[in-house]
Amino acid sequence: MFKILKKKVLNPTVTLMEIDAPLIAKKAEPGQFIILRVDKDGERIPLTVADFDRDKGTVTIIFQIVGATTELLNHKNEGEYIHDFVGPLGVPSHTEGLKKVAVIGGGVGCAIAYPIAKKLHQQGTEVHSVVGFRSKDLVILEEEFNNVSDKVCMMTDDGSYGTKGLVTDALKELIESGEQYDEVIAIGPLIMMKFVTLLTKQYNIPTIVSMNPIMIDGTGMCGGCRLTVGGKTKFACVDGPDFNGFEVDFDEAMERGSMYKPFERKAYEETCNLFKKEAE
Repeated sequence: MFKILKKKVLNPTVTLMEIDAPLIAKKAEPGQFIILRVDKDGERIPLTVADFDRDKGTVTIIFQIVGATTELLNHKNEGEYIHDFVGPLGVPSHTEGLKKVAVIGGGVGCAIAYPIAKKLHQQGTEVHSVVGFRSKDLVILEEEFNNVSDKVCMMTDDGSYGTKGLVTDALKELIESGEQYDEVIAIGPLIMMKFVTLLTKQYNIPTIVSMNPIMIDGTGMCGGCRLTVGGKTKFACVDGPDFNGFEVDFDEAMERGSMYKPFERKAYEETCNLFKKEAE
């Protein structure tokens, strides 16, 4: 059992939790993830390690409420417990030797982009962060990105905060203004990562993306998280989650990811109805 030490609502659909997990905190690195079960009968879901504190023995997770399990998790409060919390899993993000990097975060993907930007900053890399959201009320981790970035471009689709436009608009402007990056790291919705790589390919800038497909066991055994990368089958849980963006078949990944949305929505609605009945 793993105790919830802190819970914070970041926006109407995104929540941060700090979990007491000293063994995971001791080994965790940016880019890795954990798999949790809310209770003994729950499903296993992967969540990225958004931050960690080795001295305190804590691991921070940030999740978007989209399905039954994240709805259940969001009903947990400080002082309560999560049944299983396993990790760290996956290959840590490669950051060594990079002198100047553009980190691109989209929506809740910023929770994955932030720890990478933080590590780059700590090792002395010049970090330019481009973060995008649909609107002002969905913005998360703004202060955190400001603290670890030499430059921050805040974008919103509707222009309600920062600059109106897409992250690709800001990235293109930076590149064309003369900024030269050793690497671009893009994390967010698949469609966003696809268009970032289409842009960076024009300028031949190496680009890394973080893939988060359906995942069950986290050890490569189930095959649920398979992707096509460079014409070969890869598994996000053991080969990734980071991959060369130029080699990822985004269209296949988007098609596979959309297969389960009706089931996810149905489970979410059933869980919400259950909580409503309990409240009555």
